[in-house]
Amino acid sequence: MGASSWIQEALKKEHIPFEEVKHSPAYTAQELSQQEHVTGHKVAKLVLVIADGHPHGLILPASRKILLHRVREALGATYIRLASEGELRSLCNDCDLGATPPLPHWPNIALLMDESMKVSGDILFQAGTHEDGIKIKFDDWFHWVKPEVASFTVGVENLPPRSAYRDDEEGEELWF
Repeated sequence: MGASSWIQEALKKEHIPFEEVKHSPAYTAQELSQQEHVTGHKVAKLVLVIADGHPHGLILPASRKILLHRVREALGATYIRLASEGELRSLCNDCDLGATPPLPHWPNIALLMDESMKVSGDILFQAGTHEDGIKIKFDDWFHWVKPEVASFTVGVENLPPRSAYRDDEEGEELWF
């Protein structure tokens, strides 16, 4: 099985050069980064959140973690949470769970990219399965996807203990 056919077709339709990357099963963007010997700063992952009842795809490098309070601010939302597994399955039903590519494929999912994802050269991301990836020039990807851009992450190495990012009122963690 290769990269999802809809991804290949969309890239060809847009005349965007890409390379398919076959790898052992990788269930996280960090695993993909390690297997392909690509810095985590150039491996894009998509995390689905629900903000005030509406789905949003957050695009960020594998090397960073989301600060939910910053996402809430960037979206002007009152309430934000991670999408449930059921929501992921229903919204992105043409991808393996956890292998959703950061692409403009689902019309009801707005895309927000962290500014740290802006890199030179190629980026790599899962192509709808845990064994397939796509390597593409960042500029080609960015001009096609046209995500909104904000600052909502922190480098993994700079994270304080989880207890420092706890919303006491709601009892929810604000980073993951």
